[in-house]
Amino acid sequence: MSACSTGTTTATAAAAPAPTTTTTTAAPTTTTTAAPTTTTLASPFPTTVDAANGTVEIQEAPNAIVSLSPTATEMLFAIGAGDQVVAVDDQSNYPDTAPVTDLTGFSPNVEAIVAYDPDLVVITFDPGDLVASLDSLGIPVLLEPAAASIDDVYDQIGQLGTATGHQEEALDLVEQMGSDIDQILLDATAATSDGENLTYYFELDPTYYSVTSSTFIGQLVGMLGLENIADPADTDGFGYPQLSAEYILDADPDLIFLADTKCCGQSPETVAERPGWDSLTAVTEGNVFALDDDVASRWGPRIVDFLSTIADAVRQVTHP
Repeated sequence: MSACSTGTTTATAAAAPAPTTTTTTAAPTTTTTAAPTTTTLASPFPTTVDAANGTVEIQEAPNAIVSLSPTATEMLFAIGAGDQVVAVDDQSNYPDTAPVTDLTGFSPNVEAIVAYDPDLVVITFDPGDLVASLDSLGIPVLLEPAAASIDDVYDQIGQLGTATGHQEEALDLVEQMGSDIDQILLDATAATSDGENLTYYFELDPTYYSVTSSTFIGQLVGMLGLENIADPADTDGFGYPQLSAEYILDADPDLIFLADTKCCGQSPETVAERPGWDSLTAVTEGNVFALDDDVASRWGPRIVDFLSTIADAVRQVTHP
């Protein structure tokens, strides 16, 4: 409430007397540059954010943020809110300066979170009563689930910007990401004019879970004109179907992307050793690409790096 009162009072006081005072001042340049800046800085809080758990009210700029989401951690640091983050979960390994703890986002412990005295908690999913428990303690919570689209990515960055007082930085980041993606696609179009209709298989783990074009990963790869072999297999529209080895062999993709290199030790060599896989076009043509699991699976600012990596891979393909 204190922030609300301060912001309102400052804006009102600056609005009425300023014009009269300015006309009697010998140096108008000095007067006009000082007043608007003060008013703008006082206005962001209190604020509300429409997150997946509903409308969240945030009274003051948070100074003790706990992030239980590796993607949210990357977003927070990218918009300049890193100094406000006091703890992150054990999977938040980027950037290197993130204050990693033994907190977990998979089975979060309310007492362990509260020990950091947070004034904002960001999570990816609620296992049951986490949001309710923190709400009962008066701690704002933002639920930012896995993005289903690139627009979701931009929306979440904007929500975190509003919640932390970094709206302008969030807008700048989204604009820069969009510009970078446009440039990657422009470069890719010129380099892959003979690569249309290439098919691909995107591997999440060695049991052949994949993604379809309806996911944010599939949307990004689809921007490069590639055809996803998993799409016909997703009969229930879940977006993450489990394929079979037989299905993949029959589809014979031109490219294979491995997002299970760090978690599961997969590589172009291990793929070639699978029964029957040595005859796949992607294997014989050398078009099996190892990705960084984290970059490939997190829907944060590094989706630009992910798209750039995929575009580089496509450029390496020698199409018959």
